[in-house]
Amino acid sequence: MGIPEATYHYQVKNSGNEDSDANLKEIITDLFKKFNERYGYKRITNELKKLGHSINHKKVYRIMRELGLKCVKFMRKSRKYNSYKGNVGNVAKNRLSRRFSTPIPLQKLVTDITEFKCLGEEKLYFNPFLDLYNGEIVAYEIKKRPTLDLVMEPLKETIEIIKNRATYRTTIHSDQGWHYQHNQWVRTLKKNKVFQSMSRKATCADNASMENFFGILKQEMYYGEELVSYEELKRRIEEYIYWYNHERSKEKLAGMSPVEYRTHSSQSAA
Repeated sequence: MGIPEATYHYQVKNSGNEDSDANLKEIITDLFKKFNERYGYKRITNELKKLGHSINHKKVYRIMRELGLKCVKFMRKSRKYNSYKGNVGNVAKNRLSRRFSTPIPLQKLVTDITEFKCLGEEKLYFNPFLDLYNGEIVAYEIKKRPTLDLVMEPLKETIEIIKNRATYRTTIHSDQGWHYQHNQWVRTLKKNKVFQSMSRKATCADNASMENFFGILKQEMYYGEELVSYEELKRRIEEYIYWYNHERSKEKLAGMSPVEYRTHSSQSAA
């Protein structure tokens, strides 16, 4: 046949197993729309494999290019919220030291505050707690002003989760914002035997995992969109966090979402 033997056997083995390009184009377009145009070719490939399709990521890339399917949510930038007001309380040492991975759930959590501009003069402040084990947002708070409650309310919720599920002493890492130096924050951590960790002054890389999450969040549901009211943006963020935790696949989690990975791991351990 004038072709290498290995190529011949590969084609025979895979003949009849591959979808037609027309069928794949329809499925890929549906998946792209299903995930609100937030998925690139790698994640679309993972979703196709979950559906039972045997396909190479290069082919998905080619088809998406032909269809003009490309994420475009990378346009407008917003300024970073800065809660640093000097040493107004206790500054903890950096226990994390940029060790952002852990095989133990709830061993290392990171937190920070970010600001969104809303329609008119309103602003929205968002404070999540992220588990470095699987990237899951375990608790969060949204408010119109960056008050102390913005960090204390999700901290209390996080501590309850730690009490029920943690198997190892937890460390919570933040920047040196005034909220995290506040006596109430420090006292609550000590009372519940949670280690406190802080980034060095003006060193964003010390909390890179949280910064990375904020970047993903804003790229996928905020940048490039028209400004909306506080209530509408709050609703969108809440909807996104649920989707991020339960549905958004991650390559480093074997193509599973954070909650899927946690559930799968706990079942495997059992």
